[in-house]
Amino acid sequence: MQKKTININESVHEVVTKDERVKTLLFELGFKEIIKPAMLQTVGKIMTIKKGAAMRGINLDIIKQKFEENGFEVVEESYE
Repeated sequence: MQKKTININESVHEVVTKDERVKTLLFELGFKEIIKPAMLQTVGKIMTIKKGAAMRGINLDIIKQKFEENGFEVVEESYE
């Protein structure tokens, strides 16, 4: 099975739109507001996984490990 790529510098909205499983994984990691549609449609469009992790105090290595355990390849391509 080929791994799906997830860029932690893309907006949360973008990565969830590409694969709905991301929402569940992020919720399990502590991104509790992600299940609220309004939050995903507003803040989710400007917040990246990396920025959200920093704001919530969640270790980025734990996030990367969770995604890798669930069949994702984690990348950090920058759009700046």
